[in-house]
Amino acid sequence: MLGLHALALVCCGYLDRARSSRDTMLAEARRLSHAHTLCQALWAAWTAGMFARAEPAELLQYADEALALATERGFAFWRAWAQMARGWCLAALGDPDEGISVLTAGLASLDATGCILGRPTVLMLLAGAYRLAGQPGVGLSHLAEARRLAESTQERWVAAEMLRLQADLLIQTGNHAAAESSFRDAVALARRQGGKLWELRAATSLARLSAEQGRHAEARNLLEPIHGWFTGGFDAADIADARTLLAELR
Repeated sequence: MLGLHALALVCCGYLDRARSSRDTMLAEARRLSHAHTLCQALWAAWTAGMFARAEPAELLQYADEALALATERGFAFWRAWAQMARGWCLAALGDPDEGISVLTAGLASLDATGCILGRPTVLMLLAGAYRLAGQPGVGLSHLAEARRLAESTQERWVAAEMLRLQADLLIQTGNHAAAESSFRDAVALARRQGGKLWELRAATSLARLSAEQGRHAEARNLLEPIHGWFTGGFDAADIADARTLLAELR
């Protein structure tokens, strides 16, 4: 429950509280010395950290620990997850081709377990890896599958982030008009869901795009309210990005 609490706090924008919940969770899981519980705790720590944009090298440690433990104990589901997490980290650390290979192998292992839960999020991670590899067309294809599956399973907790990633991929294709529309949809959905971190991230991307088109006042008016909502977590990457962009716009 502490792990799910940390993840919910990340989505809602309470990043300092999320870190505290994560640290308490990991300490308790290690104290219990129960392998399955520790795998789940490492998953929650990795997922919360990844969405809060923690350093990929730190996240890789969680993935590698979980992979070793799951392999030793024969936990097929957690081994598949750890593979996918490791692949994402490798892509984020600058080796997208190797990352995609490892992530894809992990997804195949997940499919072999018959599990559907979490698959939309994994497909989103794969789409992000293809963005890093400079292959937006493939990324958009995986993202479209993720969104279709999320609608059928009602796994919508990262729906706003999917829309933001879709916009990033569209920018890579040169379709800035469609990207702007997707950014706006991401902001609107995040507001409806109360996902303050998703709203900040999408608003920052939309404000940057507006500024590049010379609409500086519009960009500032969009970004200032959501940036001003945050009262903690100021060392987080998303808040720092928004702060830097606002300084430029002013």
